[in-house]
Formats: sequence, C-alpha cells, structure tokens
Amino acid sequence: MIAKPQDAGSAGARIRGGFLRCGLATAAWLGGLAASSQSASVEGASFPANTWRANPSVTRPCDRLPRKVLIGTEISGYDVILTFPLEMRLQRMDELVDAMAAQAEITYPGKRLDLAVLTEYFLTRPGETAEQLAVSLEEVRPRMAACAKKHGCYLIVPLVMREEGTPVRYSNVAVLMDREGRVAGMYRKVHVAGNLKGVDLEGGLTPGRDYPVFNCDFGKVGIQICYDIFYAEGWEALAKQGAEIVALASETPETVRPSAYAQQHRYYVVSATPRDHAAVFNPLGMIEDQATQMGVMVHEIDLSYQIEKWETGLDGGRSLTRKFGDKVGYYYYGDQDHGIFWSNDPTTTIGQMMGSLGFPNVDDETEYMRGLQDRIRGGPPATP
Repeated sequence: MIAKPQDAGSAGARIRGGFLRCGLATAAWLGGLAASSQSASVEGASFPANTWRANPSVTRPCDRLPRKVLIGTEISGYDVILTFPLEMRLQRMDELVDAMAAQAEITYPGKRLDLAVLTEYFLTRPGETAEQLAVSLEEVRPRMAACAKKHGCYLIVPLVMREEGTPVRYSNVAVLMDREGRVAGMYRKVHVAGNLKGVDLEGGLTPGRDYPVFNCDFGKVGIQICYDIFYAEGWEALAKQGAEIVALASETPETVRPSAYAQQHRYYVVSATPRDHAAVFNPLGMIEDQATQMGVMVHEIDLSYQIEKWETGLDGGRSLTRKFGDKVGYYYYGDQDHGIFWSNDPTTTIGQMMGSLGFPNVDDETEYMRGLQDRIRGGPPATP
C-alpha cells in the first residue's frame, strides 16, 4: 500500500457532513435497486453487481492484470539546450539515462527502466535559425540506439531534424527508440511557436501534421512538445487513439494544463523540462512524483488502475489494505475525495479487488448516473 501524497489516515477521515449524507443516501438507493440482483457490501456500502457498465464488452484499465511501467525523466538545465555543442549533448544524453537506470536499480531493485524522456531541443547544435540548429537523423541515430539498447528501454529524444528530400525542411521532432535501439516512431511538433510579426516559426521550422500513438511492449505512448500544451485537440486526438502515457518534452515547467489533460483524458503525462519542474501526472490529474532541481527522477506507474471517489466504507483505501495487504497499492487524496488504485498481484486485477468489496468504477458510476438523470428528466439537458 502507498499513500504518500496524502495519508488517508488523517485527510480521508475529515468527511463533510453533507457529502457523507449524500453518500449514504446513494448507497441506500443502490441497495434497493439491487434487491433483485446479486450485490456486494463492505462496512455499510452496498452496490449492485454488474449493473454499472454502459458497455460491459469494453475492456477498462482496471480489467487488465497489473502493468508496471518504470519511467525516467529529467530537468536538463538550459546550458544543455542552448549552448552545448552536439557531442556534449550526446554525452549528456548518455549520462542522464545512465543516472535514470542507476536510480531505478536502487529504488526498484530487480526492475529495469522502461521509458526515458528527455527535454525539447535536446539534440541540436547551438544557433538561432533552424538551419543552424538542425541535425540529420543518421548522424545521431547510432548514439541514440546505443543508449536505448544499453539499458533495454524505450527512449524519447527531441531534436531539430533536417528532413530528407527537397525542398529543405526542418522539424521539431521527438524520436522514439525501442529497447533494441531501433526507431519505433517520430512525432513532429504540430503547434510550432512563432512571433507576432509572422516572419517564421521557431527560426524556420515546418509544423507537423498528425498525432501518432506508438505501441510499446508495456502500452500505448503519445508525445506532445512544449507549445502543443496550448492546443487541446492534440491531447484529445491521442486519447481517441488509446494513448495511456503522453510524454511532454517541453521548455515550460507548467503544471496546470498537463494536470488538466491527464484528468480529462484518463492517461498519465510525464514531463521533461530544462528548469524548475518535471513530473508524472496521473489520470486523476494529480502529481504522483516530481523533480524541482536539475537531475533525474524515476517513478513507477501501473497502467491497469482504477479511480475511486469517496465511498462509504472505502476508508481512504484502508478497507482494501485490510483485505488484500500488500497485494493492493494506491494513492488516496483525502482533500480531493478521490484515489487511484492498482493491483500488485499478477493473478488478480484491481477491478476484481474493488468489485469484491462492492465499489464501482467511478467513471462507470458517472455514466450510469448520467443515464438515470436523462431518463428521469425525459432526455439529455438542452445545449446552450
């Protein structure tokens, strides 16, 4: 069990009376609804079994066995992306990923790094124009391949790339290397920043056109780069394609928008920046782990999670700990009345654990209540 963001023992116990009454009333109503069907209960909570799901054939994250993913990210420092010559940047890449792998070995013994994310513009040459900044993929690919293969991890390396062919084009690219050192895919920054004079975009870069999602052996990964953070459509496009992790290679350490996108689309976001803040945001929109000084950070997530709101008998997650012990893990945020839960048992899903105690998946419950509201109202609410 994990409860480090806010220990449920104190924060979770402070329950406002109005919310408590609402929860008890809902539980009582659901108990009546379940009178003719099988139900499960725990410490006063009672919910109907198998009545929440709008589409039971859809596999949810909580229906899958545990999928642990060990993620490394970093705060590079501006010297790397502004002044270092290319060879020093390549050396720094090796040093940072070495440090991530070493930290993974210490913090998570017996587990290897799965995904390493580097900062925007990491592999470029010093300069101001795209032509000055750019490198060809082939001149840096061998070093990127060796770095990924050395640690057996997926590696996201941002660079300004000179595209092959004519006319000459330059792109702000994040290259994804696989565990064997092969190029698994590339994302070309769609929303390239410019200036209000309209002269060019980032010194002469050409914007990308699409938002690919890449199938890694642990799950589906999307990528966004810095200024993309201002445009919601890219984040939505990744969600529609099933992205489970979105890597944000960025120059900005902003947290508000990554948090909002993570919560809205129910995926993890991992940021890598040159200053102030890099973090892992979970599908609740909460920061699970963060770095605030130059260096690396390694954090484990589980893509087979369940989100749960406050429920009678949940007890900040302790009801699951009492039944399952270390076979269940979670972060519970008492001041948000929500938690994210996962299974540490390779044979049991977190959905099965939650279901055995009668707790519905919060998103299923929300959709169920929406349908009930529409039926009682006589249709969906009017659109303004």
